[in-house]
Amino acid sequence: MSPRIPVPRFDHGSRVPGWDDAVDLTKDPAVIPDPATTRVPEELRREIEASMAKYPDRRSAAIPALHAAQAVHGYCSPEAIDQVATVMRLTPAYLTSVASFYDMLELYPRPKHDDVYVCTNISCSLLGADDLLDAMVAAAAGDDAIHVSSFECLGACDIAPMASVNGEYIGPLELEDAQRVVEDLKAGRPVVPEKQIRYRRSVDPGVATEGREFAPMAETERADTAGLTGAETATDRPGPAAPIETPPETREEE
Repeated sequence: MSPRIPVPRFDHGSRVPGWDDAVDLTKDPAVIPDPATTRVPEELRREIEASMAKYPDRRSAAIPALHAAQAVHGYCSPEAIDQVATVMRLTPAYLTSVASFYDMLELYPRPKHDDVYVCTNISCSLLGADDLLDAMVAAAAGDDAIHVSSFECLGACDIAPMASVNGEYIGPLELEDAQRVVEDLKAGRPVVPEKQIRYRRSVDPGVATEGREFAPMAETERADTAGLTGAETATDRPGPAAPIETPPETREEE
């Protein structure tokens, strides 16, 4: 395995454009792995197929599919990417381009640790994210089991300043919360549960907060986008997956 090349970044954490190497045009064209010779764990296959079924274009499921494979293999290894490619009928090159773009997908093995991403984009930055990041780094200093870094945008401006802790969104955060985040992680406790986004109030009567169900909304029958009403709308009903493209030479003549 070739050594990992550090990605040059600006002080605020964004990647410096043009850091990567040019495309190697001497390589053979990318091909989709043969499902007959590529073993895919059945549970992983089911999870990938369930993700694909939620989108009109199956490529939209690339990120959740890679995340599922990373959970199985520990990182997006060549084997993991081949397995995802086999199920999704995409080339490993396409999936590698996706995995190499996102910070939360790893292409190289690394020791297991807790991930704390502090959002430093405009909304969070205006509300003190830079100081929060410094406080979080200081709180976790000397503990290799906790990895703290800035993140360009986590898409949760309504709870700014905020952070993602092992995928759990928490906010709005104050400077003193930094120490508590680290203490909760070390103790194996839920991290600042009262500020987790999953417990924020919602108009959805099916959302629970602190173990309590919200009071039911007014008794009105409202159809969802599929035209269903009542209890039928309570389940996640993924739509059909986009068809797999057939190479031109195998298509039937019209």
